[in-house]
Amino acid sequence: MSAVIFDRVEKTYHGARGSLKALDGVSFSIEPGEFFGLLGPNGAGKTTLISVLAGLGRASAGSVTVMGHEVVRDYANARKALGIVPQELVFDPFFSVRETLVIQSGYFGVRHNDAWIDELLEGLGLADKAKANMRQLSGGMKRRVLVAQALVHRPPVIVLDEPTAGVDVELRQTLWQFISRLNKQGHTVLLTTHYLEEAEALCGRIAMLKKGRIVALDRTENLLAGTASTMLRFKTDQTLPAAIAAQARVTGRSVQMQAHDAQEAETLLRGLREQGVRVEDLEIGRADLEDVFLEIMQNPAQAEAQRAAALQGTQASTEAAA
Repeated sequence: MSAVIFDRVEKTYHGARGSLKALDGVSFSIEPGEFFGLLGPNGAGKTTLISVLAGLGRASAGSVTVMGHEVVRDYANARKALGIVPQELVFDPFFSVRETLVIQSGYFGVRHNDAWIDELLEGLGLADKAKANMRQLSGGMKRRVLVAQALVHRPPVIVLDEPTAGVDVELRQTLWQFISRLNKQGHTVLLTTHYLEEAEALCGRIAMLKKGRIVALDRTENLLAGTASTMLRFKTDQTLPAAIAAQARVTGRSVQMQAHDAQEAETLLRGLREQGVRVEDLEIGRADLEDVFLEIMQNPAQAEAQRAAALQGTQASTEAAA
């Protein structure tokens, strides 16, 4: 049995200016114990999909199942199987951290779980804040409490919706250590994030959403292998000539350019020299998940064709070697 199943999920919003289709036939499943990533640009439909999963919004068509419980027909059991960390910082200002977790336990009918609450407080770096009022906490500490609230009833499926947005490095490391430990113990994790290096490091499988549709779904290593390109990364203080800038991704002084083979890499470097561009800190390496993501978002059909061809070539080489 799959932990989570999205089956042809559609969601349409109707308003005075017409209709907006936020989800357009989304179908995929997440297996028990997976660490699964859901990626997409702003407005792609990620939060809408999470809302449907949580029962906070109802799909216009299709169905969602959590641990065998359909989220509309069997809402109570489906919700008990989920622990959801939302994007927004929502908290009750009248209680301490420990009181907040005890109250949250009561919502799920869980009593006498002090030992687990202690473990959550320790694991998430909240032990010294247990008696502090929620109003006294920093934004990062409040986010840690949100994570603890989501886990207080020991759900088999954990949903993290942009959990590290705008938080410090210490919290990110603390959170991922704790969540990775739970994942190894058998919990299923669904993560949405804009920090693609996190998704690349943590997620075994990734789905990419664009305009309410799945445009890529594969194991992380297959997505990376399918790009089959080399990236030139360097820094320069100069403005790139228009012809070169059109092929580059520029962030401040940092420039990235894609080359599909060594010959193309040399051609790019020769062009930079001929244009008088002074290159510093040159690196040549494989594409990362951010490169894959941008390629798929810009041209999903072409990226899928390139990925399929690259994987076919890799498989043929492996069979020949065998």
